[in-house]
Amino acid sequence: MADELGALALPGDVGERADAEAAVAATVERLGGLDGLVLNAGRGGAPGSLLELDPDGFADVYRVNVLGALVTARAAIRPLLARKGAVVAVSSVAGLRAAPDSVAYCSSKAALVMLAQCIAVDHGPAGVRANVVCPGWTRTPMGDRAMDGLAGDREAAYAEATRHVPLRRACDPDEVAAAITWLLSADASYVNGAVLTVDGASTIVDTGALAFAEAGG
Repeated sequence: MADELGALALPGDVGERADAEAAVAATVERLGGLDGLVLNAGRGGAPGSLLELDPDGFADVYRVNVLGALVTARAAIRPLLARKGAVVAVSSVAGLRAAPDSVAYCSSKAALVMLAQCIAVDHGPAGVRANVVCPGWTRTPMGDRAMDGLAGDREAAYAEATRHVPLRRACDPDEVAAAITWLLSADASYVNGAVLTVDGASTIVDTGALAFAEAGG
C-alpha cells in the first residue's frame, strides 16, 4: 500500500520513544522537513468501570493513546517549529462525553484533547498550530469490531448505535480525513487549540428530550 501511494512506511511501536524519534528522523530525511503531524494511533480495550477495570489494561490504553502521542509530538516538534507546521490529534467524542464502562478509553481520549491544547498554547507563539478532531462512530476496523460485538448483523448494529444521531448514520473515514486535511492546511491558519467534532451532531443532542420525541410529543 505504501508503494502504491508513494508513502514511506516506518513500522514501530508508537509508545517507544526511540521508535518515534527514528520515524520522525527518517521522514525529515526523506522529505526535507515536516509540515504536519497527525496523531492517529489509538486503541480501545480495557473495558469496565472502576469495579471491573484492570489497572494493567488501563496503562496499556494510555501507553498508546496518550504516551504514544506525547513521544511522537515531542520528537516532531523541532522540525515542525522550523516549518511553522501543524498538529492534528485524532481523539473521539468519547473524549468529550462519558460512556458506560469506558473509564480507560474515555479518559485517555480526553487527555489527548488537553495534550493538543497544551501544544497549541506552548508552541503557538512560534507558529505551530495544534487542533483536535473528535469523530463519532466511524466505519473503521475498530468500529466494525465494536458493532460485531453489539449485534450479529453489523449494519443493524451501526443503525442502532446511530439512531439518535441527527444525520442517522455512521461517519465515513474520508469525512474525518477531510477535516484533518483542512486543519493542516493554510485555510485553517488561524485555527489553533480547536476541538472539531465530526459526529453528525451526536454530541449536541439533548438525551433527556429523546423520550418525548419517541413518544411523539
